Amino acid sequence: METQDKPPHDTPFAWIGGEEKVQALVDRFYDLMDLEPKYAELRAAHGTELERARQNLFWYLCGWLGGPPHYTDRFGHPRLRMRHMPFKIGVVERDQWLACMDEAMGDVGVDEALRARLRQAFFQTADWMRNTPG
Repeated sequence: METQDKPPHDTPFAWIGGEEKVQALVDRFYDLMDLEPKYAELRAAHGTELERARQNLFWYLCGWLGGPPHYTDRFGHPRLRMRHMPFKIGVVERDQWLACMDEAMGDVGVDEALRARLRQAFFQTADWMRNTPG
């Protein structure tokens, strides 16, 4: 039996390092978005304050990664596409979100094998969220 493809943990949540690491990832993601001009369109889509977005992404990612279902316990099914419809999400916003998250994963030291898996999963979700051509 080959074990090289088996992840070192039962869930991505455990692999990433639990709630503390997810919180660090979310904090770094929003800090980068707020500070880096290369994420200007992404930042503009988030309005003037980021605290609610930070909290919601933390809650969502915990459950999405296989940890505690904080988001669904509070709000039910995420309905990501519906909840994001009021915001312009095109290729630019998708690509900035993905680049910002990838940079944040690197900055907080997400294991490279997990980072590669998450990159692919994030792309699938972010691409599905697009609601504006181009």
